[in-house]
This record gives sequence, structure tokens and C-alpha cells, in this order.
Amino acid sequence: MIIEPKDFNVKELSYSIRSAVIKDAGTLSKLRVQIDGETENMDRERGEAYIDSAGMETIIKKDSLRSIFLVAVIDNRIVGYSRCEGTDLKRLLHKVEFGVCVLKEFWGYSIGKNLLQESISWADSVGIKKMTLNVLETNHKAIELYKKHGFEVEGILKQDKLLADGIFYSTIVMGRFKEK
Repeated sequence: MIIEPKDFNVKELSYSIRSAVIKDAGTLSKLRVQIDGETENMDRERGEAYIDSAGMETIIKKDSLRSIFLVAVIDNRIVGYSRCEGTDLKRLLHKVEFGVCVLKEFWGYSIGKNLLQESISWADSVGIKKMTLNVLETNHKAIELYKKHGFEVEGILKQDKLLADGIFYSTIVMGRFKEK
């Protein structure tokens, strides 16, 4: 599904959020690798589970009533993205899994928050009843952001990730149910 582009201005930084298109695939492939290397908040280390341009094209083409891929753009440069991915399994048609990432140099400009809000608006508009996500226990800003937008902790995956410091960290499983 394609959403109408939306413009934002935060701390004198102007950017837009729009649906990803096929021509974004190569950029998104490279951006994913870069973001994975900038933070341990992601599941992957730089280069792991690499998705090439053709793979990104396939993901973008899968957008439907249960999946959407959004990008944040500054001066024609993609600086972040989010993905809501659903399934065609009948028992799971009501929900999507959400993920978001933003280049570290653009943290603090509400790009992640606005990608989240646009994803929530999309999900609500197409009848999605539940959004789920996983977040590293040390990512306190993200956890608070998700709570402010109606997500609640549904569980904890204890000692779920081994980070570079040699310590195991837990993953927080969160969900948001569409208000009736």
C-alpha cells in the first residue's frame, strides 16, 4: 500500500516520510548495513543477514493491505526506514510486526517517532488490530516512545542477545492493540 508523503520540520531539519519505491532498493540495502553497524540495538551486526538490492525490491513489492515499507528522506537522501510486515496466515491476519531504524547522525529529530506514528496510522486505517515489536532492554528511549504510543510490555526474552561487551541482554516484547 502506498501512503501520501508527509512533511516534517523538527529542530530546523526538514524531512518527509513516504512509501518506499523500487528505485530505493539499492540505497536501502546499503543503509541497512550502515545502521546495523552504528548501534547494538539492532538484531544484526554490520553485514549479517545481508539483503541485496534485488532482495529489497522483493520486500518493497510485498507491500499490501498487511505490509508497508516507509522511508524518511532529507534532501533526496534516505536516512531511516520502518517496516510493518504481516502474513497471509488466517490466524495472524490481524497483526503486523514493526521495526524501525534511523542513521545515528539523525537521532534526536523525531524521525523514528514519526515513522512509528505513520505506521500506526496506516495500521489503524487498514484494520490491523495488533502491532508487535521487539526492543533491547537497554534501549530505554525507544521503550518509552513505544509506551507513549500505546505499546505495552507483553514479555521478556531473558538473556536473548550477546553484545560486544560479552554480556547477555534481554529483549522486551511489546504489543499495541488498536483502540476500539
